[in-house]
Amino acid sequence: MKAIIIEDERPAARRLKRLVEGMDVPVLAMLHSVEESIEWFQQNEQPDLIFLDIQLSDGLSFEIFDLIQIDSAVIFTTAYDEYALQAFKLNSIDYLLKPIDDEELEVALKKFRQRTAAQKTGGFDFEDIKKLLVNPIERDYKKRFTVKVGQHIKILHADDIECFYSENKGTYAATIDGRNYLMETTLELLEKELRPETFFRVSRKFYVNINHIADIVSYTNSRLQLKMNKFKEGEIIVSRERVKDFKLWLE
Repeated sequence: MKAIIIEDERPAARRLKRLVEGMDVPVLAMLHSVEESIEWFQQNEQPDLIFLDIQLSDGLSFEIFDLIQIDSAVIFTTAYDEYALQAFKLNSIDYLLKPIDDEELEVALKKFRQRTAAQKTGGFDFEDIKKLLVNPIERDYKKRFTVKVGQHIKILHADDIECFYSENKGTYAATIDGRNYLMETTLELLEKELRPETFFRVSRKFYVNINHIADIVSYTNSRLQLKMNKFKEGEIIVSRERVKDFKLWLE
C-alpha cells in the first residue's frame, strides 16, 4: 500500500507523513496545492490511498477531480464540521479532524486495509460531496444542556456558554455569569452537538463560543491566546495546527 498527502500546511503534512510511515505505509509525495496535485496526477500512477485536506491554498481540493479521474481511496483531513463530515463517510474510508491523532489514524488505516482485503477499491463520486459545500446537510444542534447542581437540574442555554473545557478527566461548561459546571459528556461527544458557526475547538482542551471572545492576542510559536469575557480558569491557546482554520472560522 502506498499513499500521498495533499495538505497545504507543510508542518502538518510533514507530521502526517511521519505518522503514516510509522505505520508502515510509504508516502510517495506531499502535495500542497490544487495546481501541484493536478500536475502530479498527470505524471504519476495513482496511489492506493490519498490523505486529502479540503481547503488548500489555491482553492478547494475537489477542484482536482474536475480534471482528474481519481480511483484511489480517500481519507479526508479537515478541521471543519460544516463540511458535513458524517456524509463524507458514505463516500470515503474515513475522515480525520486536525490536529490528527495517531490512534485515530491507526483506526482509519485499519479500516482501509480491511476494506481493500475484501474488495478492490473503486473510484469515488465526488460530485455529491461537492454539493454539500453549497448545500450542507441541515442538522439540529443542541440549544441547551442540563447539568446537575447538588440535588437540582440546571438548564444551560448554548448561547450563554462562553466555552467548554476539559480538566482532570472532567468536561466543564463556563457560562457568562462566570460559573463553571461539570457536565456528563466529553468534548468529543460535544463535537456533534455544537453549531460550528458558533463553537470552534481551538485545542484538545477547549471549545470556544465566538460571541464571547473578548480579545485575541499573538502568542509564542505562532499560536494565539484568547481572552473570554468572564472565563478566568486558565489560558485558552489556539494550537498552532488550528490557527489557520481558526482565522478562517472568524471570517
